[in-house]
Formats: sequence, structure tokens, C-alpha cells
Amino acid sequence: MCALRAEHVLCVPHVLRASHVPVRRSERRPMNAPLYGPPDPELDRLLRPLFRAAAPAGGAAVVVIRGDERTVACRGHAVRSTERPVRADTRFELGSVTKTFTGLLLAEMAARGEVGYDDPIDRYLPADAAPGYPQERPITLLHLATHTSGLPRLPDGVLPGQVPRWFTRPYATFGPAHLLRALPRTAVRGTPGTQVRYSNLGCGLLGLLLANAAGQRYDDLLAARVCGPLGLMDTSCGPGREEDAGYRRGRRVPSFRLPALPAAAALRSTADDMLRYLQAHLALDAVPLPERADAAVLRTALNEVRRPRTDGRRGGPRICLGWNQRALPAGAAEPRTDRAAGTFGRSAAAGGPVVPVPVPVPVRAPVPEAVAAATDGPGPVDIGEVVYHVGAARRSTAFVGFSPRAQVGLAVLAGGQPLRSRALVQSAHETLRVLIAEFGGS
Repeated sequence: MCALRAEHVLCVPHVLRASHVPVRRSERRPMNAPLYGPPDPELDRLLRPLFRAAAPAGGAAVVVIRGDERTVACRGHAVRSTERPVRADTRFELGSVTKTFTGLLLAEMAARGEVGYDDPIDRYLPADAAPGYPQERPITLLHLATHTSGLPRLPDGVLPGQVPRWFTRPYATFGPAHLLRALPRTAVRGTPGTQVRYSNLGCGLLGLLLANAAGQRYDDLLAARVCGPLGLMDTSCGPGREEDAGYRRGRRVPSFRLPALPAAAALRSTADDMLRYLQAHLALDAVPLPERADAAVLRTALNEVRRPRTDGRRGGPRICLGWNQRALPAGAAEPRTDRAAGTFGRSAAAGGPVVPVPVPVPVRAPVPEAVAAATDGPGPVDIGEVVYHVGAARRSTAFVGFSPRAQVGLAVLAGGQPLRSRALVQSAHETLRVLIAEFGGS
């Protein structure tokens, strides 16, 4: 259970207790230990600004990983009318963090040889459904995953249907059949592979193409290839037994529906599941995988998704498979909220030219020795690359970020008014930076 006061009490998932656990110093446990220790006072202090940035009307759940220490802290209510507290198994809408799952699915299928990164999208579309683009440079699956396809943010014709339902479910009536009819009318901006333009359409289309290649629905395919093997039992596109509630002017906001583009922003998940998801990305052996050939494939995919595919010119992040990556030395200002990192349905931001960068994935090393080795005496600690993504739906905000070198991760799931999402994301970036710096210096 979770505390409803200012202190942040850790949740023990799926276990109901009669009393709240007091705040005390957490124990260091193996990454796959069955229980969680409550946060220590110092971690509690670091998390307070993050909880303050969350909307007062909605609850929040925060996941912190520091080496072999893991923490899940909750605050507030999932549903105000019943005063049901947020717990580690409360489901939140992930918004565009869904794109990281789609990128992992692409990497998994590519590792199996079922698809190729350079496969043209026409291969997995009906003959009359391909968008118009220069045939000498076709759009590929990799272009869709890295926002370099030239496709706009949303499909042609979807905006007029949003207006009557803007504050409820604006995309609920736009289904897969509408998408296939809209694609031939959708203009491609520029040559594919030359510029980063954030596109929900591109990533949503990627999920449809992967589903077509496998002969399964996207959510079934994701469950079989990613969520099931990683043990993410409460992560799916459909509504679950218990979800957070967002509010606008005191009224509850309906849950998000996106039948045409579920691979872009339709997933729901819990703090429990996001802990396992972070662990899998930080250390490939942290989450026990099924003892079969699929485990090796998934490990390869997890290693592949955080490799940058663009060079991040004009101060923007480098784009990986669904993730963003930045170099973030300790002591530097927190990164600004990237318009290309997150919310569904906002105006697109034009990015800079794209140059493929063959940067190797940072090798996991012990902590704090790995962090200390990057410094020369006193001064800022070089924490290497930070990998992250942001998502915002109509009634929730999500942030997931981690440092492979420092072995530190942070996930934030918060309900409430989306107008506060910018402040929450900025606070999450800063909290992650501080966690990495303080853990590296411990």
C-alpha cells in the first residue's frame, strides 16, 4: 500500500497490508528480489520536488534503480471519488513511451530475421495504401522508428474528427481502415532518412507493418514477443482492472483510445512493470528470461534499441530505436523538454539533418568504479549517455530514463491535468541527473 501524506512510502506490489510502512533506510537487494525496501531519507528528499511537480489532483508512482538497489514510491489517489490510493500495481497511460516498446519489437523481429531495418514499407502494405514519396529513396522500417520518414505527425484527415471530442476521446473513431485510406493522401516532407521530424503516424504505422509481417494484432504480438518474456503482466493496450484517473476542471477525463495507431501511444502499464522494463534495459541479465532461444533474441534486441541512429545536430537528442539519447555530464543544466520526445497530437518540431552514427553501445561496468574512472580528480562526473522518453496522454504523464554507464534508472507515472506535464518532465530530467551524480559519488 502507499502513504497518502507528504512522506513517500514504498509500495509492496499485489500485497494488501493493514498499516503503512514507515520511511526508513532501504536495503540493497538483488535485482530480482521479490520485495522492495522503503526509500531512505536521502532518497525521499530527492524525490520530493518530483512529487510536488505532479498534479495535485492526480496520484503518482516513481521507480528508482541505483545499481542493485530498487525503489517504488507512490503518492496520492488513483480515483479521487473513492480515495483509492496509487499503488505499485495501479495502471497508468504511457502515452508516447509506447514507442520504446514498438522499437524493441522491431529489434526483436529483426534479430529473428523476420524483418529487416532497411525493408521498404511497401512490402507490408496493401498495394494501394502506400504514401507518396520519391521512389529512389523509399521509406524503410528504420525511418519509421527514428522519425526520419518525412511523414507528418498525424494522418491526413484525422484532425477534423478530433474537434468534437477534443477533451474526451479525440482519436477513438479513427480506425485501421481509415488509416489505410488516408495513407495514399499523406504527403511525405523531404527525402526519407535526411531529417528528424517527430511523427506519431510513423511509429503507429511501424506497429501496423510489424503486425502484418507476423500475421498478428499489434497488442497480441507485443504480448508474445516483449511483455510476456519480460514478465510485464499488466502492460497492454486495453483498459485493465484498475487505472489512474485524470481530471480537467474537476471532471474525470476518459481513458485514451487510439485504434488506428496503438503502437504510437496506446499502452498502459504499472510501476511494477516499469521497474522490470528499466532493469532489462540497464542490465541484460537483470530480468530472468525464459530458457529458450527466444531469450537470446530478446537480449540482442535490448542491446540494439539504445544504439543511436542519428547524430543529434542542432542540440537535439540522438534518436535510437524509439528512445532519445543525450550526453549529460553532472553539473550541467537539465535538458529542456524535447518537443520531439513526447506528447501525442501537438505540433511537430522540425529537426536537423540526420547523419548515421555508428556509436557502440556503452558497456556495462561496475559502479561507482566506472563513473570514477571517467573523472580526473575532483569535479563534475562524466555520466556518459542518458537514454529517455516522455509520454503524455489526456490524463497522465510518463517519463522513463536511464544511464547505462552509471546503472541508474528513473520512471515516473503521474495522473492529473496534462497542463502540468512540462513541469513534471523537467523535474524528472533533473531528478535523474541528480540521482546519477549522487550515486556515482557515493
